[in-house]
Amino acid sequence: MTATVPNPPRGQTWRGPFAQPGGNPRRILTTIAVISTLGGLLFGYDTGVISGALIFMKSDLHLSSFTEGLVVSSLLLGAAFGASVGGRLADALGRRRTIRLAAVVFALGALGCGLAPTVALMVTARVVLGLAVGCASATVPLYLGELAPAERRGRLVTQQELMIVSGQLLAYVSNAAIDQVWSGAAAWRWMLGIAAVPAALLWVGMLFLPDTPRWYALKGRFGDAERVLQRTREQQDVADELAQIRETAERDTRENQGGWRDLRTKWIRRLFLIGIGIAVAQQVTGINTVMYYAPTIMERTGLGASASLIATIAVGVISVVMTFVAIGLLGQVRRRRMLITGQIGTTLSLLALGLCFLLPESTGRSYGVLALMVIFVAFQQCAISPVTWLMLAEIFPMQIRGFGMGVAVFVLWVANFAVSMLFPILTGAVGSTWTFIVFFLIGIASIVFTTTSLPETKGHTLESLEHEFRAKFA
Repeated sequence: MTATVPNPPRGQTWRGPFAQPGGNPRRILTTIAVISTLGGLLFGYDTGVISGALIFMKSDLHLSSFTEGLVVSSLLLGAAFGASVGGRLADALGRRRTIRLAAVVFALGALGCGLAPTVALMVTARVVLGLAVGCASATVPLYLGELAPAERRGRLVTQQELMIVSGQLLAYVSNAAIDQVWSGAAAWRWMLGIAAVPAALLWVGMLFLPDTPRWYALKGRFGDAERVLQRTREQQDVADELAQIRETAERDTRENQGGWRDLRTKWIRRLFLIGIGIAVAQQVTGINTVMYYAPTIMERTGLGASASLIATIAVGVISVVMTFVAIGLLGQVRRRRMLITGQIGTTLSLLALGLCFLLPESTGRSYGVLALMVIFVAFQQCAISPVTWLMLAEIFPMQIRGFGMGVAVFVLWVANFAVSMLFPILTGAVGSTWTFIVFFLIGIASIVFTTTSLPETKGHTLESLEHEFRAKFA
């Protein structure tokens, strides 16, 4: 028998699809996903837009190889700390409020980048923007993962990845369009500053959404937890899931101390190490050397600046298409198998890409490099990136899920920072061929880690996963 849901506490508002009882749970979840994943759209746009802006920014801000890498990677350094802080805030303030806070920082960072008159101020604005990117990257998958029922969790969380790659595609298309409309030294300012618009939409949209039933349960607000479940589940499933959530929340509150002290518990420490391994494995494929430096890579093959920007759109298109494929596959294929297949595909693509640069410079070589980049991105976006974000949202215990996600994503962004900072330096020192061969060798190590250490999470509720990991790793 379902308990009567009390009125929301003072200051708690229920708006939009949650204003009245009833409604179609699938539609409500879809509404939640569309609004919250605007954070993913901003994540994708702000990380992808720099690839085109760099071409114009180099002359306007007089960038050297070092300052070029610094401008790109400063966002990633900010994102690392944003993820760490965002995970803590998600546990303390709630997933919803943390996403709204990230939206404000997104807007401030985007405007700062668009107006920056010097390299120093540009780097500062990119760090601020990175704080928002990191916070959103840790919190939005967590938010969706805790709201979704087990059978839809893969698809709903992967919508975040779809919005990330859609944001990157939007960045590539807008870069090419702005190049045609406002071609000139200041074109990059429009490319970077326009991201403030979706940031405002995210802030407004999150006003109408609740927090997750898991977070409400951790705060002892079981009435609110049930209220959300009644809107997002079939009614016959509410009582059982609420009972599981309540039992897990009460046990975790008793046993877990919060933060780093929980790492003294063996099974939690094991999950932290697995989460960090998943995060690093996603980044060391070299995906962001392609996403951030695609036009620069194409220029090195002999194409001009405008042609490189247009050619790069193919990378964005294949990212979006293959993420749609991933959403379909996640309902059919086990997570672990998808990840291993993707790692094999990206690793072989990197080897072929490195060897392609040994060919004589020609138009054929340029489009050969583009084709291999597209194949590489197809494997990455069809398997590696969606499974990475999904599994990071699944594996940590309830009481420290935000903290665990924050730590793993912090390490992810540090790895991203290192790869992106070193890529232009490495290519300048040893050339494109040896640079991609280095990534090929790292890819082999990632495959070994995944095959030997990764658990399977498909088909389980978050509470049953926690129970299984506790029994298996304790």
